Amino acid sequence: MTETTNPRDEWNHKLNLAQEMLPLISRLHREHNAATSVYGRLLVGVTDIDIIKAHRYARRIDEKELALDETLPILRELVEMDLGTASIDLGRLAKEYKHSDEKDLRSFLDRELADVIGTSSELEARDVVLYGFGRIGRLLARILIAREAMYGGVRLRAVVVRKKGDIDIVKRASLLRRDSVHGAFNGTITVDEENEIIWANGTPIQMIYANDPSEIDYTAYGINNAIVVDNTGAWRDRDGLSQHLESKGVDRVLLTAPGKGDIPNIVYGINEDMIGDERVLSAASCTTNGITPVLKVINDRYGVKHGHVETVHSYTNDQNLADNFHKGNRRGRAAGLNMVLTETGAAKAVSKALPEFEGKLTGNAIRVPTPDVSMAVLNLDLDKEVEKDEVNNFLRRVSTNSNLRQQIDYINSPEVVSTDLLGTTHASVVDGLATIASGNHLVLYVWYDNEYGYSHQVVRVVEDIAGVRPRVFPERKDPAEIQ
Repeated sequence: MTETTNPRDEWNHKLNLAQEMLPLISRLHREHNAATSVYGRLLVGVTDIDIIKAHRYARRIDEKELALDETLPILRELVEMDLGTASIDLGRLAKEYKHSDEKDLRSFLDRELADVIGTSSELEARDVVLYGFGRIGRLLARILIAREAMYGGVRLRAVVVRKKGDIDIVKRASLLRRDSVHGAFNGTITVDEENEIIWANGTPIQMIYANDPSEIDYTAYGINNAIVVDNTGAWRDRDGLSQHLESKGVDRVLLTAPGKGDIPNIVYGINEDMIGDERVLSAASCTTNGITPVLKVINDRYGVKHGHVETVHSYTNDQNLADNFHKGNRRGRAAGLNMVLTETGAAKAVSKALPEFEGKLTGNAIRVPTPDVSMAVLNLDLDKEVEKDEVNNFLRRVSTNSNLRQQIDYINSPEVVSTDLLGTTHASVVDGLATIASGNHLVLYVWYDNEYGYSHQVVRVVEDIAGVRPRVFPERKDPAEIQ
């Protein structure tokens, strides 16, 4: 970084560099469909301040702030290269260039990005339909709209709901526009009542009113080969979900809840290789997505004999606002006034993604009066003795350098509370300060945004089904390779 005389000059220097970066980031995205980030902090569609904050985030990885002077020259070169669709981490490129023997930046980039040079092509967008438009459905809509603008690989075409009066579409649009937990929609939303279309950032979302899948011919709306994401939970077995496959224009169906029977439960980053040609899939639960990646890396490194998972979970729509009848034990009591002890199937569900955990985990859940962000306490007996610092350092490195970086994040702050994790795109966030290690006994505290983080996992599965997941450069390591 250029030498400065005082903090104000230093800040202005950063601001000037960040402002120079903005059009380069935009051009790279617009002309090459390449999205840039700094250690996972996305730079597309952000402000100059966001760019500075992303570079400061690098302290978590390298124990020092990443200088914008190091990433700006990389951006200048990238915009002149013939790149295809990719996700490019400027932080890791800058770090690897600094530690390489290469003296010429362009030669270094040509070597590192060889697999994506000259691959520019227009992606054929895959149609996606949301069946249900509740908490998860609306967040999926937000993410899919943003992802289409980012990479163009998936395209939200329609939402299926049961009509609730003449102003249904207006109400649905309003709920998409405003959210009490996640804030306002990032963009503009208009409603075409006559054609029953919600326009969101230029994306037309057809509202389809139906009581069950048998009533729908998606091809009548120009929708073909679609992936239907069922957010209703009305059907969780193969027979029920297969009804979607009988609708014209549908190719696959993905359930946003744990699937029953032989339905593959996919935790992205762990067992997406099970997707294959399977037409009926589940994205498991928010808790299963939150704990499975952490359990896998701990088991692979230290071995897990058995354990107990206790979740402190935000209340959900299936609970009552005031005391009233509920078929489930305790769930009839007022959600905003009580901690409610209930069961969770997540501990057992882990074995669907990781068979080696069959019979090893037990679990319970405590529903608490918060609207979003939950925590899982992983109480584990291991095959070997561990030390807190070694476990934490390993998980921190996994969160920054491994191919599970999108699934596992790591924090080490004495002031973090649940609202600070609202809006995380990770499946889980390990709270390092809370880690307890004693001999072969390990306790991990894992946060997860049970709405937004989970929805990103669902979208990752959707993109994998569609075959449009962007390639990542530089390539990330397998957690087993991390020392």
